[in-house]
Amino acid sequence: MTAEVRQLLKARDAAYSGGDKAALCSARSALSRGIRAAKRRHAGIIKENLCSTGNTRQMWQGVQQITQYKTRQRIEDSDVSLPDRLNDFFARFEAPGGPTRGGTGLSRASGQPPVAISPADTRRTLAKINPRKAAGPDNVPGRALQACADELTDVLTDIFNISLCQAIVPRCFKTSIIVPVAKKSVVSCLNDYRPVALTPIVMKCFERLIKPHITSSLPASLDPHQYAYRSNRSTEDAISTTLHTVLTHLEQRDTYARILYVDFSSAFNTILPQRLMDKLLLLGLNPTLCHWILDFLLERPQSVRVGKKISKSITLSTGSPQGCVLSPLLYTLLTHDCVPRHKNNMIVKFADDTTVVGLIHGNEESYYREEVNLFERWCRDNNLVLNAEKTKEMIVDFRRSKPKHTPLCISNREVEKVENIKFLGVQISNNLSWSKNTTGLVKRAQQRLYFLRKLHQASLPPSILTTFYRGAVESVLTYAISTWFSSCSAADKKALQRVVRSAEKVIGASLPSVQDIFQSRCRNRAQKIVRDPSHPLNNFFKLLPSKKRYRSLRCSTTRLRNSFLPQAVRMLNAPAS
Repeated sequence: MTAEVRQLLKARDAAYSGGDKAALCSARSALSRGIRAAKRRHAGIIKENLCSTGNTRQMWQGVQQITQYKTRQRIEDSDVSLPDRLNDFFARFEAPGGPTRGGTGLSRASGQPPVAISPADTRRTLAKINPRKAAGPDNVPGRALQACADELTDVLTDIFNISLCQAIVPRCFKTSIIVPVAKKSVVSCLNDYRPVALTPIVMKCFERLIKPHITSSLPASLDPHQYAYRSNRSTEDAISTTLHTVLTHLEQRDTYARILYVDFSSAFNTILPQRLMDKLLLLGLNPTLCHWILDFLLERPQSVRVGKKISKSITLSTGSPQGCVLSPLLYTLLTHDCVPRHKNNMIVKFADDTTVVGLIHGNEESYYREEVNLFERWCRDNNLVLNAEKTKEMIVDFRRSKPKHTPLCISNREVEKVENIKFLGVQISNNLSWSKNTTGLVKRAQQRLYFLRKLHQASLPPSILTTFYRGAVESVLTYAISTWFSSCSAADKKALQRVVRSAEKVIGASLPSVQDIFQSRCRNRAQKIVRDPSHPLNNFFKLLPSKKRYRSLRCSTTRLRNSFLPQAVRMLNAPAS
């Protein structure tokens, strides 16, 4: 909406009010021409941002203005009591009379010297601050810290090292403002909000400096089936590991699998700091650093901001704020000892998404049920609250004569058995077919083609249309494609390719086919796994004595033969084209 278009709108309205038909017709024509000219100018600006300046951020902002794609939903702040109610709700896991800094016994009687931060590391971290990130409760913008990096380096380095030496985190560094983000488009209760913490940017820099000191002290083999927050690990690895374990087990006679998809209630908000510190000490971390982490989690002032309204501040000593740099790492260290006790069971984790797989022979489920009971006890010991209502179980059983499976109970509540479930973004069915998954992907991709057509109507060039397609449509069609595409039916593959052809007609340029994308990603992923000896799937790629080919995996069924690992081995063995 430009000033010229506004003037033309006023002229049209004036002609309509005057009752002159000829003038109204002329004004309408002028308005249509003005709107088309404004759209062309706007499209030219977007094109210039991409082609001339390479400013993809401004280009995407222009694309959003045209299409209204992924516009942010604002939370209504008319309810004055909402911030306080949300703050109390987010703090519901706080234990009364919990640990305090005075009662934690911050003893540094250890032979190990405290961790030290160098000025060069501090300067490098300050220089990498994203100036567009929101400021924390201290209202110090990242742009100011970045611009004054040279002047602040020595001062902040001294503050950081004193904090590490004394194992005390300044209270102002721990203060956070919670910005609630709606989980759903329609909010019906307080649980439909996700608490995202805004902490001081200085503290984020401090955490980034601490993180390498923690990770360097951990063995590479620690918790191999935790696939989150690690290099060369992804949801595809977690899905492939689960599927290959189940499919390999089902190759045997008289077998089936029970898969329990566990849901926790606000897992990050239930972390017990003292329990975490005990585990960090057992892992061999620097004792002073462990006490620093404990102090970082204790007595944290927190308030909630909704619009311009801010709640009263409360102090928490349970949990770890979502949005902090260290929170994901600390959660994975808390759960590193959540491992199966029996060889016929497996526990696969991606952050707080946990899956318990039971491989059943005959109808002997005692090991699986014992595993679930031990898992439930482990959750109680570590203050993780199981959400029995959202926890689901899926049974994969291809036997001709299937007995009635006895339901599983968690927290004295029967776990719902489902025929399909969304596992890390992929729809998995109990018959291990992928029709429901591909149907959902095609539907979402077709919805996003609407935005692509709007960009085409705005006369944007094919290069920008292709960029939008790859970011908004292709990313949907090909999510975790290496885990499911080769097992799809021919009809499902055609449905996926039809979306690509529709996009080609809109853009006016050729696009890579879904089959080509699958082969490329499958090969690239296999090569990354081969180069990483610590990867859990690395031992499936074994070189033959000739050192030129990999040993093929034995497969009796088409289901297993079409899964990722056998496909990847065949691709690596195929001659280069």
